[in-house]
Amino acid sequence: MKVPFLDLQAQHRALRPELDAALARVLDSGQFVLGDEVAAFERELASYCGAAHAVAVSSGTSALQLALIAAGVGPGDEVVTVPFTFVATVAAVLHVGAHPVLVDVDDRSLTIDVDRIEQAITPRTRAIVPVHLYGQPADMDPIRAIAARHGIAIVEDAAQAHGARYRDRPAGGLGDLACFSFYPSKNLGACGEGGAVVTGDPRLAEAVRSLRDWGQRQKYRHDLRGFNARMDGFQGAVLRVKLRHLPAWTERRRQLARRYDAGLAASGLTLPVEMPYARHVYHLYTVRARARDALQAALASDGVATGLHYPIPVHLQPAYAGLGARGQFPIAERAAGEVLSLPLYPEMSDAQADAVVGAVMRAATAARS
Repeated sequence: MKVPFLDLQAQHRALRPELDAALARVLDSGQFVLGDEVAAFERELASYCGAAHAVAVSSGTSALQLALIAAGVGPGDEVVTVPFTFVATVAAVLHVGAHPVLVDVDDRSLTIDVDRIEQAITPRTRAIVPVHLYGQPADMDPIRAIAARHGIAIVEDAAQAHGARYRDRPAGGLGDLACFSFYPSKNLGACGEGGAVVTGDPRLAEAVRSLRDWGQRQKYRHDLRGFNARMDGFQGAVLRVKLRHLPAWTERRRQLARRYDAGLAASGLTLPVEMPYARHVYHLYTVRARARDALQAALASDGVATGLHYPIPVHLQPAYAGLGARGQFPIAERAAGEVLSLPLYPEMSDAQADAVVGAVMRAATAARS
């Protein structure tokens, strides 16, 4: 049985009547940039995250950049974050003129190692950006305590963590601001690009609203040097439809992860760990294998598509040279050579999941023989 890594067509076939009606509303309204559908999505997302405000923007990267600016981060400042993430996390820091200070990750969760944060803080540090990797929140209570001691902001990179929880608190309400991506492959994905900043602080929300629209608070009055980072009406309408289904999709992801956990227990692979403080939403089910490339090739030959998230840490990327030397972040570097993401999406059948388990176990047995 061939198993794709992701099947968005299956999701959209199931939602087609709802999506068609939502898109028709936008066409009939003529509100193609921001508008009523985006405003309604903002209210619904804020409620889902247990926050007072959500501001929809053009992408997850824009969300990070605008959140950092709203938090007062700018040229000459430092921001503590991780090398094991998609490059957008670090790129956003650089794009606001600040310097990323990288901290290695925890070997079990692959989120920021909280025991290393404080030694990375200097008088120039203005923010910490913990990444909720693969759908699991970072250990936020120690991070909040550190931020409070030093008077610095927390900007959650929650791009992969829609619906995740930390000690029964939703991702998106754990820091000063939180940033979501709605790239199509995300747990809550648009039919195109999209992102949002969530916050409980009305002043921060107002700053992000202004920054996304050329720094305007009223038409043609530009109080800030802003950007064109508005969400379009079609994406707002699509995301409203999908947000209603997100709780059920999350539970299905968790069911499939448990099925993988049981089926792969004897595989010899390092399986994802749901930390005691977390509710993991399994944006990605990522295993670790010392012979990762051989395992990926074996699965491909057996019809199972996989992904690499992420094969090169940020500090070893050519565009980000100078943020750290090889060997400086050993856990991130080791993980980059071992991680392999298996197919997992809500529309996946039990039979497909079992086919993945069978293919992995065959490859593991062959590797041991």
